[in-house]
Amino acid sequence: MDDRKIELLETTFAEVRASQDAAAALFYERLFVNDPSLRRLFNTSDMAAQGRKLMAALALAVHSLRKLDALVPVLEGLAVKHVGYGVEPAHYDTVGTALIETLSLSFGERFTAEVRAAWTETYQLVAGVMMRAAYGQAAA
Repeated sequence: MDDRKIELLETTFAEVRASQDAAAALFYERLFVNDPSLRRLFNTSDMAAQGRKLMAALALAVHSLRKLDALVPVLEGLAVKHVGYGVEPAHYDTVGTALIETLSLSFGERFTAEVRAAWTETYQLVAGVMMRAAYGQAAA
C-alpha cells in the first residue's frame, strides 16, 4: 500500500477515533441491519466494550500498515479466536460492508472515492489474512 493511502487512512481514522463511541455504535447498527443473525455472536449487554475492541483493532490495522510483518501474526491469532466465536467466511463481507457504510455515513461528502478505495483495500487486506488463517481461503 502506498504512502498516500496510508496517510488518508491515518487522517480519517484520527477523526473516527475522536468520536469512537458513536462510530462503533453506528458500525454495529449497520452490521445488525445488514445481517440480524450476527447479534447472536455478541454479548449485546456490553456493546460499549465491544465497540472499544473494534476501535482498538482498527487502530492496530491502520497504524501497522507500514509494518505488515508485525501485523500479520496478530491478525492470524485474531482470526482463530473469531472462528471460536462462530464467525463464518461470509461474515467477513458483511463486516466490510458495515465498515464502509459507517465511514460513508460519518464522513458524508468527504468520503471520496480515493478514501473509500483506501479503506476498502485495507479491509480486504485484513480480511484476506484472517480468512487464510482461519479457513485456508482468501476474502472474495
